Amino acid sequence: MKWPKLISGTLISRYKRFLFDVRLKNNHTITAHSPNTGSMLGCCAPGSRVFLSTHNNPKRNLKYTVEMIETDTTLVGINTLLPNRLIRKAITSGEIEALSGYSHIRPEVPYGENSRIDLLLDNDKKRCFVEIKNCTLAENQVAYFPDAVSRRGLKHLLELQRQVKAGHRCVMFYLIQRTDAKSFKPADHIDPDYGRGLRSAVSGGVEIIVYDVKLDLEKIELNKPVPYML
Repeated sequence: MKWPKLISGTLISRYKRFLFDVRLKNNHTITAHSPNTGSMLGCCAPGSRVFLSTHNNPKRNLKYTVEMIETDTTLVGINTLLPNRLIRKAITSGEIEALSGYSHIRPEVPYGENSRIDLLLDNDKKRCFVEIKNCTLAENQVAYFPDAVSRRGLKHLLELQRQVKAGHRCVMFYLIQRTDAKSFKPADHIDPDYGRGLRSAVSGGVEIIVYDVKLDLEKIELNKPVPYML
């Protein structure tokens, strides 16, 4: 997936979860939209270099969107809308062997108790519920999720366990939008309830798939599987 033309700037501050003040190279300060409302722990320090896409839609309140932030070790993709698109495209093109063999892919299908599954894969004989999580936090080459307490994420784990009991296949898919992680773990030091919930879900039959990305200023692509540790 190719980026639109990106411009760079320096992060001044982040506030209200979805707003970034950024100083451009011409020294003008603009306000950009963040498509990531999570904590973005470890990757949104003031002074960081950021990369923005521009939009000329008159219906948008903000012209700029933050797509990537540069840390000391890597670029980090922060757009939480991209993982679903990347993974859906990869499944369709047969790039993810573990999720092959399904004839239909449907996004955002209602299920459970007021929930929507990111991707529902099915054919005449079986269904597979795929919940996708975007991972931007990494420390010492280990990627972690979540980067803040996530009651919503815990709810999704419970919903998937119910689907497993109903006879369906269920997958937690973690996409690491950075290139410096060698493994993945649940972030017990941030949200121990989520860590316990993930281990319980796996014990109950929920599968885990973790991939990282190829990421540069030209494009972002699904890269390779990453091992996980529980």
